[in-house]
Amino acid sequence: MARSSEPVMNLVVIRSVDLERSRRFYTALGLRLSREQHGFGPEHLVATVGAIVLEIYPQNGGAKTAGVRLGFVVESVATTIATLQAVGGTVIAPIRESEWGARAVVADLDGHRLELVERRIAPHE
Repeated sequence: MARSSEPVMNLVVIRSVDLERSRRFYTALGLRLSREQHGFGPEHLVATVGAIVLEIYPQNGGAKTAGVRLGFVVESVATTIATLQAVGGTVIAPIRESEWGARAVVADLDGHRLELVERRIAPHE
């Protein structure tokens, strides 16, 4: 648990050259995306992932975010990879066992890397 003096992350922003393509990709991952626009700013996609808001803005010559890596815990890494490949995702690191369980890395169509880790069920669950 964070001490009251520690910051808490609540927002991650990435950019895409094609919002509709990103919508299809992240919806296939299982995120519930909606469209938002603040004032005169650009329309963008928004999803809440746990306590973090993920926003996907159009690239439009802005800062590139392709080097960003996002991590997601999923029910099945193999199933998630197949689903993401069907909408254009690329496997960067195939499934391997790690100290966190089955793990793989997939890139979205803008080059953001998604680290996928399979949800482990604790012995008491």
